[in-house]
Amino acid sequence: MPGKRVERGATVIELAMIMPVVLAVVLLIVQMALWFHGRQVADAAAREGARVARAASFDSSGWEGEAEARAKDVVQAIGPRLLSDASAKATSEGVDERWVTVTGSAVQVIPLLPELTFTVTAKSGGPVECFRPDNGGDDCS
Repeated sequence: MPGKRVERGATVIELAMIMPVVLAVVLLIVQMALWFHGRQVADAAAREGARVARAASFDSSGWEGEAEARAKDVVQAIGPRLLSDASAKATSEGVDERWVTVTGSAVQVIPLLPELTFTVTAKSGGPVECFRPDNGGDDCS
């Protein structure tokens, strides 16, 4: 068979060349999904901490600790391994606004890049809740 080419083993070589690229793309997709999920966990924790901070009265002094503890509790309840090294910081902006910021590191799947971290930060807050009695009085101060 003089005109026939012999291509024995060409498929194996092609697979060996393309497989690292396919594996890298799959790991990148999984990494981005874990980063996105970690961002959702941080956002939920920040919202819950901000809810606690905003519900505290104007003259309360321990709202920062309560809000930070609630945000950390949410991270621990939803996914402590999804958002490692999570920290919460409660701040007030102006006289009547309270904010909670949650920061952490998303799970890392790509083993070749140990110095690369996927940091997630979420901030939530708003004005302090003011409950007024029905008789028209003002109990917010």
